[in-house]
Amino acid sequence: MEHLTEAARERVLDILRQARDMTLATIRPDGYPQATTVSYVHDGLTLYAGIGLGSQKADNIQHSSKVSATVNLDYADWRHIRGISLGGTAEFVQGEEEIGRVAEALLRKFPEAKELAPGGAALPWQGLLFLRITPTVISLLDYSLGFGHTELYNVSS
Repeated sequence: MEHLTEAARERVLDILRQARDMTLATIRPDGYPQATTVSYVHDGLTLYAGIGLGSQKADNIQHSSKVSATVNLDYADWRHIRGISLGGTAEFVQGEEEIGRVAEALLRKFPEAKELAPGGAALPWQGLLFLRITPTVISLLDYSLGFGHTELYNVSS
């Protein structure tokens, strides 16, 4: 597995900029994976998502910080499939400044979220946690380069 090249990094970032949701897989305490769709924002290759305080995802991450995720772009047919899958770690965002920064980024990308807030409250909402997902390995899918074409990259420092 090669280290993530600058050209591949730009292709990954292009996908992250265009997509809105990711499928996040966490590990349940019984060892089974659990996959759920969450909306996200990103800062470089680091992804951020909001989850419920008492959610199964939050419980799973307290048990194991290992996660996997997929981000896929819409496509007209299989020859145009583009996306990424990644393995990495998740941790809860701490500190008022970083929580505020993530909340603002989510509202910029998803302004409709403000309408869903209890009483129109600004983010962060009570009972909402933010995750920071740091990839260590990324698989870049690009079927325009051939059916099933993937490139596997190490992104750990």
